[in-house]
Amino acid sequence: MKAKLLNVLTVCVVTLVMLSPGLVVFGIIWERHLELVKSQNLASEVNNISTNSPALAPQTEGTHSSQTSIQSSDRNVVDQMLTVTEQYKFATILQWFFLLTPICIGLGILFYDRYLVHRAAVLKEQVEMLERLWRQSIEQ
Repeated sequence: MKAKLLNVLTVCVVTLVMLSPGLVVFGIIWERHLELVKSQNLASEVNNISTNSPALAPQTEGTHSSQTSIQSSDRNVVDQMLTVTEQYKFATILQWFFLLTPICIGLGILFYDRYLVHRAAVLKEQVEMLERLWRQSIEQ
């Protein structure tokens, strides 16, 4: 049973090692794609604001209300950028979590198995030493 589990885990770790470079490259490309989409959205918003902005028109009595609308639209853009940045951070954390968790579990199992082999060897040496001492005490 233990050998089957070790074989399954070995296959999983090897598969993960083989796929991890592809996952990393995909993650980088996806992040760049999202940055491109974000910049395109922001550029279109800036174009919409600049074409619809009454600030470019001659100064009239309603300039105060137009300035407050521009400031509120700027705040909306900043808020959107902050939420997008938080989403990027969360996605990056999830990506590394899903990448490193199986590797850590596999290494933990491997090291624990090595520890058990070491403990068995130490126990065997202690038993052999006790048997030698017992034989010596019988001979005397």
